[in-house]
Amino acid sequence: MAKTSEQVYRQIRAGILAGDFEPGMFVPEDEFASYCGTSRTPVREAIARLVSETLLQRSGTRRVFVPLWSDGEVEELFTLRAKLEAHCAERAAELITPDEIAELRTHADFIDAALGGEADIPGFVEGNRRFHATLLAAARSEPLNQMMRIIVNQVIIHRTAERYNVSDLEQSQRDHRDLIAAFTAHDIAWAGAIARNHIRRAAHAYRLRANEAATRGAHFTEDMD
Repeated sequence: MAKTSEQVYRQIRAGILAGDFEPGMFVPEDEFASYCGTSRTPVREAIARLVSETLLQRSGTRRVFVPLWSDGEVEELFTLRAKLEAHCAERAAELITPDEIAELRTHADFIDAALGGEADIPGFVEGNRRFHATLLAAARSEPLNQMMRIIVNQVIIHRTAERYNVSDLEQSQRDHRDLIAAFTAHDIAWAGAIARNHIRRAAHAYRLRANEAATRGAHFTEDMD
């Protein structure tokens, strides 16, 4: 049975977010069609949607590629996300229900399990995704939902969580627990401050680990000379 453009869109989108298509990679329509096991027609429709969501971009020659942001642009993504996450947490602190707080605790428990023993990075990423998705739903704002989706997708594409060490992930989890406490108290200012600092701390950790990786690469190059 032929796949619909919606099915192809979801499959390509999932592939981009999973890292099957690397940032900066040009992908012909035929390659997407082969990846999805379908014809080029639904692929064209899916590409148009993904371009509108900035998960794909077109070059000056109309070639399609996965966005590759510079370090400065990744920093700007973190800045934008910090502002949006703070607003999201403030709305959630006002509107969140007891059931949603219980759901956040479940996701936090899932993350604790992922960080127990040898850290399970994919498990942490999945638990983090669930936690923030629940937080966003609690904010009850479709415009915010759409804006967050664009920003967060770009962060996922660049695999930022994979740059963090266990200490960074444990700090992130402490922030999650503090957010739950702020939501339980329905303290708007407290929740906003935690969310803003949560993302700024993540940005700092990302820069630090990126610099460490660059230094290791430079030392490796020197050793090869």
